[in-house]
Amino acid sequence: MTSPGMQSSNPLLNIGFRVPFDQILPEHAEDAVDTLLVQARERVERLASAGERDFEGFMADLDVLTEQLGTAYTVVQHLNSVMSSDGWRAAVEATLPKVSGFYTELSLHPGLWAALKAFAGTEAARNLDPVQARHLRLTLDEFRRGGADLPDDKKARLLELDTRLAEVTNTFSKNVLDATNAFELYVPTARLAGVPQRVQDATRRAAEDKGKGGHRLTLHQPVLTPLLTYADDRTLRHELWEAQARVGQTDGLDNRPLVREILQLRRERARLLGYANFADLVLEDRMAKGGEAALAFERDLEARTRPAYERENAELEAFYREQAGTDAPALEPWDIAYWAEKQRQAKYDFDEEALRPYFALDQVLAGLFEITRRVFGITVTPAQAPVWHPEVRYYDIADEHGTHIASFYTDWFPRESKRAGAWMNAFVTGGPREGGVDPHLGLMCGNMTAPSGETPSLLSIREVETVFHEFGHLLHHALSRVPVKSLSGTNVAWDFVELPSQIMENWVMEREALDLFARHDQTGERLPDELFDKMIAARNYRAANTSMRQYSFGLTDLGLHVEFDPESDADPIAFARDIMARFTPAPLPENYAQVASFGHLFSSPVGYGAGYYSYKWAEVLDADAFSRFAQEGIFNRETGRDFVDKILSRGGSDDPAQLYRDFMGREPDAGALLRRSGLA
Repeated sequence: MTSPGMQSSNPLLNIGFRVPFDQILPEHAEDAVDTLLVQARERVERLASAGERDFEGFMADLDVLTEQLGTAYTVVQHLNSVMSSDGWRAAVEATLPKVSGFYTELSLHPGLWAALKAFAGTEAARNLDPVQARHLRLTLDEFRRGGADLPDDKKARLLELDTRLAEVTNTFSKNVLDATNAFELYVPTARLAGVPQRVQDATRRAAEDKGKGGHRLTLHQPVLTPLLTYADDRTLRHELWEAQARVGQTDGLDNRPLVREILQLRRERARLLGYANFADLVLEDRMAKGGEAALAFERDLEARTRPAYERENAELEAFYREQAGTDAPALEPWDIAYWAEKQRQAKYDFDEEALRPYFALDQVLAGLFEITRRVFGITVTPAQAPVWHPEVRYYDIADEHGTHIASFYTDWFPRESKRAGAWMNAFVTGGPREGGVDPHLGLMCGNMTAPSGETPSLLSIREVETVFHEFGHLLHHALSRVPVKSLSGTNVAWDFVELPSQIMENWVMEREALDLFARHDQTGERLPDELFDKMIAARNYRAANTSMRQYSFGLTDLGLHVEFDPESDADPIAFARDIMARFTPAPLPENYAQVASFGHLFSSPVGYGAGYYSYKWAEVLDADAFSRFAQEGIFNRETGRDFVDKILSRGGSDDPAQLYRDFMGREPDAGALLRRSGLA
């Protein structure tokens, strides 16, 4: 353990707003975590043994009890996500059981629980303001759900469960990354007929970087998606689809046994705490309130969407037969994206690739920052700070009075050391303080189409939406004005957290907004009206299939966590496959096991487990909430100010349903999503 005199030599200790990313090494992690755990435990004991207290002397201290530990460990996990190496993996594996064990111990600490209940019965507690009272109520609920009222033997078992869950979900995540990176396929140019030239150029350079000829193909989305969509070589599409499907199933990296174990651990944990299943445990404090309600929500949308889904698939089958002949082989999963793109081009004379030259990443960001300046009154400017990779950029955010309220990093391109997907995270939670504000610090990460040679990063329309989406999460963090850190920013119910992110995607389809950034990277020409009109016309092409795919993930998740019995002889992989098969236009192979690489569900102890439905839940909210912007003006500053004041700045300081009513003046209209998707 690091001695007090050595603390300054470990950059993970006493992290301030300026994180020294250029100094932090894997060997710093365990020492720092050990030191911070000792300090946190000392603070716990002081809090638990204090005498008479008020909010500032107890709840406010409890709110920041783990702040230093949380920041340091967030940095450790982040660096393992974006710069993964043997050293960082070892650092996470060494610290993960200690940190997860501490948080479980915290919720089970008898002295702290007794002190919390004692404070709840005081006159001071009865006179708290509404935000402080909500903090107290949610903290009491969190302790109860954490097992504070359990007898000692069950507390010990809960600690074992949480420690093992942290370990096995970390292994799951590591296996997905390793299996994804293990795949590479070298092919000659002739096999890439139909594939966009930019992808051919990028994969050729990737092969050259490895000292090989031809093209290097991987399972990273900027390569895989266009190949499955455009490659005329059906055998190649099949090979890549199968390779992706095998992630999570290969020797030494097989996640299938881990899925059952995670489900068992979660089920036992829920029942230990008095819940019927894991979904009821994690959804109790969310808008859905329980697993059955979330299932009913998804099934209602499925029923309302299925007629359009069946119609779309019949139309695709007819188009395929017309093009390929009546004796052509049946459509397989690796054919769907390819033939759907052919159908879209025939139906709308529209190829999404034609949009890319108008979406250079730097221009997209500049447009995004201008939109949010007009709507929300913030200014984003480039700034300087230590970073973890040369591609990382850093920015400051100021409010309309010029006050520095937040800073953030961006890390946009794939690396073999970086996990897949796109995400936002918070490093430092600031907020209102006596005499001013402390700024927030966050980041946005993605795996977008990278620059290649002289060609800048040219994004697909989906990648543009992803950039706007993640910035919505960042704004939720950056614009928070909640004095209680644990209720600040994105610390809200998970079926509400996607509203601020998903609503931002709406501006991507608005002509006025696109005119701020959609310019040809070589000519500077604005996006032509003809191309814009085609994009809008094709916007809801196969919208039912897109929706059903999301329902399949949500219902698989809920089915596994509500209806599947992990103690039975039934196979959770087959159970998941059977659910997903109802939502796929082509039959799935018997060995299909996408759930074994489903990181959202199984890469952390909770994560989106039993909560994947929240994407659709929040999509209902965002479609409805954006209708107000559509009516009042997409750049209407007063509407934007209202959204900041009633949603973005409020974090979890009030019930999310109330926050929504405050902004819209009514309950959500579920039909708004179906209308926007053309499915009503």
